[in-house]
Amino acid sequence: MWTEEAGATAEAQESGIGNKSSSSSQIPVVGVVTEDDEAQGVFKAMDLNRVIKLLEETDKVGLEEKQLKFVKKLVQCYQNGLPLRDLAQIFKILNLCSGKIKNQPRFIESAYDIIKLCGLPFLKKKVSDEITYAEDTANSIALLGDLMKIPSSELRIQICKCIVDFYHAEPPKKHIPGYQQASSSYKIQMAEVGGLAKTMVQSMTLLENQLVEKLWVLKVLQHLSTSEVNCTIMMKAQAASGICTHLNDPDPSGQLLFRSSEILWNLLEKSSKEEVIQQLSNLECLLALKEVFKNLFMRGFSHYDRQLRNDILVITTIIAQNPEAPMIECGFTKDLILFATFNEVKSQNLLVKGLKLSNSYEDFELKKLLFNVIVILCKDLPTVQLLIDGKVILALFTYVKKPEKQKIIDWSAAQHEELQLHAIATLSSVAPLLIEEYMSCQGNARVLAFLEWCESEDPFFSHGNSFHGTGGRGNKFAQMRYSLRLLRAMVYLEDETVNKDLCEKGTIQQMIGIFKNMISKPNEKEEAIVLEIQSDILLILSGLCENHIQRKEIFGTEGVDIVLHVMKTDPRKLQSGLGYNVLLFSTLDSIWCCILGCYPSEDYFLEKEGIFLLLDLLALNQKKFCNLILGIMVEFCDNPKTAAHVNAWQGKKDQTAASLLIKLWRKEEKELGVKRDKNGKIIDTKKPLFTSFQEEQKIIPLPANCPSIAVMDVSENIRAKIYAILGKLDFENLPGLSAEDFVTLCIIHRYLDFKIGEIWNEIYEEIKLEKLRPVTTDKKALEAITTASENIGKMVASLQSDIIESQACQDVQNEQKVYAKIQATHKQRELANKSWEDFLARTSNAKALKKAKRLQEKAIEASRYHKRPQNAIFHQTDIKGLNTTVPSGGVVTVESTPARLVGGPLVDTDIALKKLPIRGGALQRVKAVKIVDAPKKSIPTILQFRFDFQRSDQESLKCNTFMKMQRFISSQTFKTGRNLKELMLQPSPFTD
Repeated sequence: MWTEEAGATAEAQESGIGNKSSSSSQIPVVGVVTEDDEAQGVFKAMDLNRVIKLLEETDKVGLEEKQLKFVKKLVQCYQNGLPLRDLAQIFKILNLCSGKIKNQPRFIESAYDIIKLCGLPFLKKKVSDEITYAEDTANSIALLGDLMKIPSSELRIQICKCIVDFYHAEPPKKHIPGYQQASSSYKIQMAEVGGLAKTMVQSMTLLENQLVEKLWVLKVLQHLSTSEVNCTIMMKAQAASGICTHLNDPDPSGQLLFRSSEILWNLLEKSSKEEVIQQLSNLECLLALKEVFKNLFMRGFSHYDRQLRNDILVITTIIAQNPEAPMIECGFTKDLILFATFNEVKSQNLLVKGLKLSNSYEDFELKKLLFNVIVILCKDLPTVQLLIDGKVILALFTYVKKPEKQKIIDWSAAQHEELQLHAIATLSSVAPLLIEEYMSCQGNARVLAFLEWCESEDPFFSHGNSFHGTGGRGNKFAQMRYSLRLLRAMVYLEDETVNKDLCEKGTIQQMIGIFKNMISKPNEKEEAIVLEIQSDILLILSGLCENHIQRKEIFGTEGVDIVLHVMKTDPRKLQSGLGYNVLLFSTLDSIWCCILGCYPSEDYFLEKEGIFLLLDLLALNQKKFCNLILGIMVEFCDNPKTAAHVNAWQGKKDQTAASLLIKLWRKEEKELGVKRDKNGKIIDTKKPLFTSFQEEQKIIPLPANCPSIAVMDVSENIRAKIYAILGKLDFENLPGLSAEDFVTLCIIHRYLDFKIGEIWNEIYEEIKLEKLRPVTTDKKALEAITTASENIGKMVASLQSDIIESQACQDVQNEQKVYAKIQATHKQRELANKSWEDFLARTSNAKALKKAKRLQEKAIEASRYHKRPQNAIFHQTDIKGLNTTVPSGGVVTVESTPARLVGGPLVDTDIALKKLPIRGGALQRVKAVKIVDAPKKSIPTILQFRFDFQRSDQESLKCNTFMKMQRFISSQTFKTGRNLKELMLQPSPFTD
């Protein structure tokens, strides 16, 4: 066990070192193991301070032997690990030993032994020891890098081995009671804190001609570079350039190149990539990389050599992204272009003579990396001539054709497909720079022929394994996708030679055909790829047709149909993230470039309700589309047929186009921070259109050819476009506007006047800032213009106030009308309730019924015309014996049928029952007699037929009988489905 007793050891007493007792808290001690103590797990104490003091002494006889003896015993004591609490003193002893090496070479062995101990686990007695002694540990480990300055190969190698052991921690050889091993990553963390990586990088300059030590240092740096902290330290110590310049140093083992490339990889990945590239972008580093790559390309045949070759090429590609890297000056660019094309274009260059790529995975990756580096290199314009000399376009076009059974290189089907897609993608970057070479190789014809094969039904099983083959498994979508990208890149050069050649070869018709074919055969699995293809087709058509009426005519109605098809897409799909937004942008661009300006196409677009679709899209209120749609609307309004379509459109809740545009204006002004009151009225009549941005920006004198803030405002928002559209629709005849819309319309109507005044105000302010004094005439003119602009603002504000006041009055009138309507409704309900109460009174009160009957007869008599014409036939309308005060309904009397057969109109009443039947039989009703749509009678009315209130003995009814009648009426009042005949045949409930 490690003891904490104070005092000198027995060995120290023998050597003449005086005894000195002290507390354990002041003097770190170590135990010296004896056989008996080891059995008990107990160590005797050793005073490290005494050892340090002994090593600091000089000029004594036999002192060197004593010092070496004590260091040796120290090493023996710590053979199972170093306690963290003693680490600072042990490394101080190591530093003292290393300082004596120059004059006393025998101390090399002592330093070697102590360094060897550093590879053992660090031990902690308390859990907090790792934190408590963190600073001492970091400083101690940093000392290892400083010891690399000692010119001893053996010592340097041991230091490197010790550091490598940090990353391969082993458990203690023997467990020591009371101590436990520090965490496995503790040494690594302390190495980062102490900056060990910096001293190790600096030691590389001392080992230029010492291969073994250099390889060990590289091994250490390889381990250290696995940490981002260490990579940052190494980068600041210029490790990248220092390592790269020595890539070609002689090394029979091959470790130098392998470890160096690994370190460069780690530096690029885990530190500042830009700074590492800057370090490597010098002529010396690039020449070293060039020689390494050429040697591996021409002479590397093993699997390991090919992998290393590809790694070097990737590092070179990253460096080539820096335009300041002297890739051309060192000749690396020329060699890379040669290596990329030697299989497709035969060359007599000795570098590639006799070379051949296999279909191994490494060579396949090399080919793709060479294609990729061409894309990087072509961004530097001086490379263009080298690309021409290397016939890069011709080499890449060898892949733009349908697959053939006989191939020059025996790539597998999947490999050839991936290289084909990669080559087409490379052409998209290179071909726009080499237009003449592209045309000389019949590039348009080749691409269109390849597209024709892509659209054909030829059997083809694609693998779709690569990045470029995404979504192309089992189909030709990937090939079509990259071919269209190539065409799009060439069309958008706006080179008339290229575009004319494309049109002469029928590209417009072919693109429309491909689009229509995709519509007819939808593919939901690869929907995103299909949408991208459709977007590219529309962009190609836009590039070809823009500013060419003849090509727009070729686009024609078929082109308009595909545009309309896209515009009818469900708006909910715009949020799907699949690419519908991009497709819609391409569609709007094609409307602008392929339809506008061609009157037959415009008329067809209008005829197919294209304006309605545009307004539907505008009503979605998506800001990213509004500007473009409004621009198209402005152009379309030049067509006299457009206004009728715009005015006829109706959105949700019967919204009109004018109302939609004014709503967009209000929203735009709100986003711009224009000052308006709660009713939308102008607040500042001097600056009615000023945005918050214009308020923040101070007016600065500008040259005449530079647009001012007020002028730039016209193009930076949609207000000018809305003004133009409404102006072409005629401000006076806009349907479906509210008072709020009219208030805003007043501002829109005067937009141009306000903007002109705003610009003149800027001119006036700039003159003041430049301290210029205009002549009297000019000054009066400026003041008049400013005053006129302000007066217009006041006039508009006054008109807005009138509109707001008029609307307020109208709202009051409308409110009164509503209240009057509500009052009439309540009065009608009161009359209906009163009528119902009167009706119930007549059914339950005989006196009320008699009174109502008299009033009814009096009213009927008063309404009759008493002066009858001569020879006039009078028809009696009253039915005698009928006691009711409500309409009796429709009564049909068939005059041709004798009354003796049907019994007359009162056959179903109680009056008829009193009469004797004719010929001794019951009266019979003819089935042919039918009452059509007779209104339903209430039960109380029907009962009145059965109860004769004119009977002389009415007053003699018993009280209980009358009460029975009332209860029956109440129970039968709301029964509505009973048949009249059934009710009449029932016995009277009022008789006992």
